[in-house]
Amino acid sequence: MGTCPCSRWRGSPETGVKTSPAPDCIMLGPESPGAGHGLGPSGSREGSRLVLTTPFPPLQSVQALISDFQGSPTNYKAAHIFFIGPCPEPLFKELRKSRISKAIKTLKEINLAFLPYESQVYSLDRPQTFYNWFSPYRFWEKNKELEMMAEQIATLCETLEEYPAIRYRKDGEDNFHVAHAVLAKLKAHEPSMGEGPDKARCQLLIVDRSFDLVSPLLHELTYQAMAYDLLSIENDTYKYETTGTSDSQEKEALLDEDDELWVQLRHMHIADVSMGRDLTTSSLQATIEDLSQVVKNLPQYLKELNKYSTHLNLAEHCMRHFKGSVEKLCGVEQDLAMGTDVDGEKIKDPMKIIIPILLDPSVQAYDKIRIILLYILKNGVSKETFRKLIQDANIQQQSNIIHNMALLGTSLFGQLQPERKVRLESSYQLSRWTPRLKDVMEDIIEDRLDRELWPFVSDPVPSTSSQAAVSARFEHWHKNKPAAEYPMGPRLLIYVLGGVSMSEMRCAYEVTQASEGKWEVLIGSSHILTPKSFLDDVQTLNQLAPEES
Repeated sequence: MGTCPCSRWRGSPETGVKTSPAPDCIMLGPESPGAGHGLGPSGSREGSRLVLTTPFPPLQSVQALISDFQGSPTNYKAAHIFFIGPCPEPLFKELRKSRISKAIKTLKEINLAFLPYESQVYSLDRPQTFYNWFSPYRFWEKNKELEMMAEQIATLCETLEEYPAIRYRKDGEDNFHVAHAVLAKLKAHEPSMGEGPDKARCQLLIVDRSFDLVSPLLHELTYQAMAYDLLSIENDTYKYETTGTSDSQEKEALLDEDDELWVQLRHMHIADVSMGRDLTTSSLQATIEDLSQVVKNLPQYLKELNKYSTHLNLAEHCMRHFKGSVEKLCGVEQDLAMGTDVDGEKIKDPMKIIIPILLDPSVQAYDKIRIILLYILKNGVSKETFRKLIQDANIQQQSNIIHNMALLGTSLFGQLQPERKVRLESSYQLSRWTPRLKDVMEDIIEDRLDRELWPFVSDPVPSTSSQAAVSARFEHWHKNKPAAEYPMGPRLLIYVLGGVSMSEMRCAYEVTQASEGKWEVLIGSSHILTPKSFLDDVQTLNQLAPEES
């Protein structure tokens, strides 16, 4: 069953749906977040309760629900229905006319068409948007995708009680259309600005993936990004084997914000994590005199021990991959991305540093593609040189990935590289690159982002009352809260069209922390990228969708 993810997020709405909803709740929604992992439209009968998830559009879900209440007597005492998106009027009328209308105890639109992934990261949970938006085989679907995307972003603002000023990256035509579509949806929703200081300064920034194609390609060496890049982590679950006096056991660990150690470590460089200074705890070091207390608190110690065991294994697993094959790639990638070596000297002949990688048969095809793309993005390439690179790397079968990058709006034959902010803070030699979005975040907070290159399509609506207005369509979700529970400063909301990388997610936290509470940065996209998933997505762009082939 799809749970209400907002309970995981600071400033979450009080929707009446708990973290683990009661099993007699029915959640219906168009492409509802997290849907597709449940029982299907029929649900399962548990006495008087109905457990249901809805991977289907509301029409099929509502019809299945109505049919479940047609029998006499029914197996259910009541139905509690929550539409994650707006309920179409014809469906609402169908519910009213059906027999289930007498059994409905709750019928609400909770307007939750997004997934809070982390405390400062959201996802629209629509990875298919990438193909639908950028593939020439889906050109006629873009307007439909635009409508859905704008609606979901508007519900994000609605949930956060923000009516932001919207601005976009001018170089991308798609950004212009998304920004105006979101503005139209916000006007239709009439979201309130809520309560709290600086609400009128909130901004929503629309930027497309082509603004920074380097960040999702690099081998990132911070803990979270490295783990998701190098290891087989699916559905945020890390699987590993433990060895002991008996046979080895396979264990699973969920990497989410309920794991305090994961939250503490995820944005740290792997060198700091693997040193072990953050994988030790005084609570696990007991003397003989403390033994009685240890025994008394043994369940809690065992729980902590399991967490530390997970991250010791995870860090060790990452380092094995790094020492095995990744280390030799990172230096070359950083030189290509920066255009300079570790001493700040310009790379005079980048071809010289990439050829040994491309000719090495031990280097994986995707790693060679990442190197080639980094070279092309910085230096451009002629058709003849391109053919030679493909031949040297022996990646003829995957060469369409490189060709398809042009569908994202970038040039493979050289383009002007904007000047970057000079960063004086120390960094590891293999982690010199900073995602371009971090520059933008800092410039917005310091109010010096170029308004010609990043124009506004709307200004914030002035707050006329300390009491937030309630939308005519959507109920006011937040209970009255003391002023201390509101953020100290305005929010910067960022939507990346084409997926957001984990290094960019990290930047949202870093900029928020650096502002010392003056701003809060939230970032998201249709889905979260890893380097492999990004290249997989790009590879499909010149292919027919499976159902059409």
